[in-house]
Amino acid sequence: MQTAVAAPGAASLAAIAERVRAEVPVLDQRVHGRPLVYLDNAATSQKPLAVLEAMDRYYREYNSNVHRGVHFLSARATDEYEAARQKVARFVGAASDREIVFTRNASEAINLVAYSWGLNNLKPGDEIILSVAEHHSNLVPWQLIAQRTGAVLKHVGLTPQQELDMDHLRELVTPRTKLISLVHVSNTLGCVLDVPAVVEAARSVGARVLLDACQSVPHMPLDVQALGVDWVVASSHKMMGPTGIGFLWGRYDVLESMPPWMGGGEMIQDVFLDHSTYAAPPMRFEAGTPAIAEAIGLGAACDYLSAIGMDKVHALEEDIGTYLYEQLSAVEGVTIYGPRPSAPRGRAALSAFNVAGLHATDVSTLLDNAGVAVRSGHHCTQPLHRHLGINASARASCYVYTTRADVDAFVAALRETIEFFAEVGA
Repeated sequence: MQTAVAAPGAASLAAIAERVRAEVPVLDQRVHGRPLVYLDNAATSQKPLAVLEAMDRYYREYNSNVHRGVHFLSARATDEYEAARQKVARFVGAASDREIVFTRNASEAINLVAYSWGLNNLKPGDEIILSVAEHHSNLVPWQLIAQRTGAVLKHVGLTPQQELDMDHLRELVTPRTKLISLVHVSNTLGCVLDVPAVVEAARSVGARVLLDACQSVPHMPLDVQALGVDWVVASSHKMMGPTGIGFLWGRYDVLESMPPWMGGGEMIQDVFLDHSTYAAPPMRFEAGTPAIAEAIGLGAACDYLSAIGMDKVHALEEDIGTYLYEQLSAVEGVTIYGPRPSAPRGRAALSAFNVAGLHATDVSTLLDNAGVAVRSGHHCTQPLHRHLGINASARASCYVYTTRADVDAFVAALRETIEFFAEVGA
């Protein structure tokens, strides 16, 4: 858990970005003969040497399975693996590391809650409240659970400023509402959820709350206890850690009430031929050999970000995100989706956008030719794109190593792209 301090000045923020950039090897390269400008961080972040070296040490020095051996290598691997769990717990302000469940990714974490808690608690007519802005990972599992349980799905709409509409949420909540599962920060709109309003609405009818924090945990200080929700999910690869691992945080009493989802080794207490007893959380939900090196890498990423200070990471991204929005909005023909940076809860350091008359994929392809990596498509938010009346968008997204020079290079390449298509179409 990070302690809030006064935000550093612009020069200090720029120095942080430059220092971090120098510690991320993949950023030091040329693409199609141009210096790489990496602006696809909402999809996945790049990794500092500290993370790469931590994973390399595991494989070089103490590669072994965890929890299963008394020999030196196994004991060290177990210690490092469980130390990583403790690091994640501290990073998000959990009351105990027993509240942290390692999963393959945030999608698996949501599925864990859906199939363990959802299947065992939802009945025909019970209501699940989602939103039109959810990532597919927070839509599809609940669709499947609703089909199996008879639960009803409801969806929060958007305000004219393209934020989640809390008035609409309150209208949707009824005594039949059992779960509200929403994105903390939209990966397309960049809007930030009014979590206190959501929790208040949920608690008024005794409903549970799940928060998809994939786009918030890497970018701002987060205290899961202060949030007041029941579950939080996040992915390692978006916070400078490796792919193949994410985590579920849950209030311990809630986790303790949930049955196992997958069976196998590690998650058991005693096994007989015709029945088994199960371990306490979090082991109850971690069947089989885990992603050991990946967990260690995630722990190293938590250490790395904590050393910077999540208050500074957030301040840096507010600065670079505002600069991105302002420079991009000055380009003729560009429409940016989501609220302005001056919105009451701010805006994430990402901009999904379209250029009038051009397809997002065409724009992104020419940007790539200029060495600029942005995302194109529906960003796993097809329902949101339909709601906005578009079939795709391009998205530029920043992180702690993004500089104003990166943004300037992106905007210059975008202007060149627009000019190219204008000449071709002339």
